Amino acid sequence: MGKIPTRTEAWDLLTEYNKDEFHLKHAQIVEGVMKYFARELGYQDEAEFWGIVGLLHDLDFGLYPELHCVKVQEIMKDHDLDEKLIRAVASHGYGICVDIKPEHQMEKVLYAVDELTGLIGAVAIMRPSKSTMDLELKSVKKKFKTPKFAAGCSREVIIKGAEMLGWELDELIEKTILAMREVEKETGLV
Repeated sequence: MGKIPTRTEAWDLLTEYNKDEFHLKHAQIVEGVMKYFARELGYQDEAEFWGIVGLLHDLDFGLYPELHCVKVQEIMKDHDLDEKLIRAVASHGYGICVDIKPEHQMEKVLYAVDELTGLIGAVAIMRPSKSTMDLELKSVKKKFKTPKFAAGCSREVIIKGAEMLGWELDELIEKTILAMREVEKETGLV
């Protein structure tokens, strides 16, 4: 059984493989959103672990975008990281680049919010406030229906993620907006 890195160790590992400011910011946002959902869904004791999963979910993307979610497993094994962490991180590529189906609630949340945080962030920075604090569901839904807006954020994955969680799409979007507000309050990141 491998180890679970501390937040500092996870950040050091992430920045060893990722230099792009956008990806580092995305990792921190997903980290915060994952911790929020851990607390909201009754996994308070695992919130730090959920956050580490969020922080490291795109560990391999900077150097190996064509092997995303595949190479990360090798990197994490080379660093003797815990199998539960490796599986959770890799599962967010389910049906896209790996066949590791999200099973645990945490894995389903990561799968659902990865793309959605990007979409919500893109909507937020288009607003006069450049913030999620005054962002409403209807604004995100309007942009969700515009395929060319934040085109890199897969609507199909977001919808599948909501289905995996057994939530309506609106519920997933609303909860993720609330999570991103908390992240923004704590870190200033949108």
